Amino acid sequence: MDTHVITINQLTRCFKETTAVDQLSLEVHTGEIFGFLGHNGAGKTTTVRLLNGVIEPTSGSMRVLDLNPQMDGPALRARTGVLTETPSMDERLTAWDNLNIYADLYGVPRADVRTRINDLLTEFDLEDRAQEKVGGFSKGMKQRLALARALLHKPELLFLDEATSGLDPIAAHHVNNLIERMARREGCTVFLCTHNLVEAQKLCDRVAILEHGRLVALGTPAELTRQYVCRLDVEIEVPPEQIPTTLSILRSLPKLVLGEPAQPNGALVATINKYESIPEVLACLVQNHVRVYRLAPQEANLEQVYFRLHEEKEGVQ
Repeated sequence: MDTHVITINQLTRCFKETTAVDQLSLEVHTGEIFGFLGHNGAGKTTTVRLLNGVIEPTSGSMRVLDLNPQMDGPALRARTGVLTETPSMDERLTAWDNLNIYADLYGVPRADVRTRINDLLTEFDLEDRAQEKVGGFSKGMKQRLALARALLHKPELLFLDEATSGLDPIAAHHVNNLIERMARREGCTVFLCTHNLVEAQKLCDRVAILEHGRLVALGTPAELTRQYVCRLDVEIEVPPEQIPTTLSILRSLPKLVLGEPAQPNGALVATINKYESIPEVLACLVQNHVRVYRLAPQEANLEQVYFRLHEEKEGVQ
């Protein structure tokens, strides 16, 4: 049976005249990578602080790991891990010593500390730098060490706030692979705050999109793209000698826009109004004796969804 790691109901947090989180309601399932998307200032970090009991809500309710963050903050934080966008590390100490200090703070049993630290340093490809001071580490190495620190006590729920912000592509790819392995192999639920839409598309089982503290969309990336992206490009590959016939047929179809006459690979590009129109286009070509070698819809993405929702919110036509 599916269980909910996080349940939020009409959660609101105001700072003087600013409403950072506005009547937010959603649920996060056990073991999923849940993307929490939005622009800077959308309310992502405030929500993480609320869910960890660091600040109190103005109104609404929430349950995290079946605990009330307002009442059970210390007990909750013992079961969650948090990686902020700019994690603080003691750069005068070695990587091993940094983890050792936090193992004490997290209450990791002393008999397990050495093995746990060594395992994490190996997992995050830092075992050869264990005795080096963190001040000499690159940003990517510091981020991997901070992620190892967040996992010292084997949290059931991991909050990641812009975990790859400022990292080069290789370092970001490494961190994302580690996140995916933790969720898929170790069953850790991941609450991923990000404005990196490409990253969210690849990693997340479901995503929530925020605009100025309000939830504007919730679902799997595939569900959201189908719901909010009304048109999509389709590549159609036919024999060269049948291109003129194919163009004529496609021009006769309603609600279809042709792109360039032919792509470098010989394929045509057509823009259709919805996924459900694909079988109709294929059937029409086959009925007219066109030999279709390939008909490939170009998947819509979260970036298109995000900008469509942003335009709706801002009243852009």
